[in-house]
Amino acid sequence: MSIVRLYSGKDGQTHIEELDLVTHPELATLQGTKGIVFRTTKAGHFSDWHNAPRRQFVITLAGEVEIGLGDGSLHRFGPGHVTLAEDLTGRGHTTRVVGTEPRLSVTIPLAD
Repeated sequence: MSIVRLYSGKDGQTHIEELDLVTHPELATLQGTKGIVFRTTKAGHFSDWHNAPRRQFVITLAGEVEIGLGDGSLHRFGPGHVTLAEDLTGRGHTTRVVGTEPRLSVTIPLAD
């Protein structure tokens, strides 16, 4: 399982870090949530620069997503990938559904 965290740095850019249950045991504890949303996004769909609207987990169930950062790097993830989106300020990131399949994802907003 792949888990990455998107977060806002002091430089106003979104950064990415890999998380695992050994170094982040809090991920293995019960998280307070506000609900759950399933979404299908067409292959080729592009969302230009944006921030996460709130702290949330986004899990790709099918298809592939490519996340772009301000440093020009692109990060591609497929089924089973989990993103902890916490880049609430700054420039944000881009997302693109890559490949020929639509992306099926689930978004789980975290309680404050």
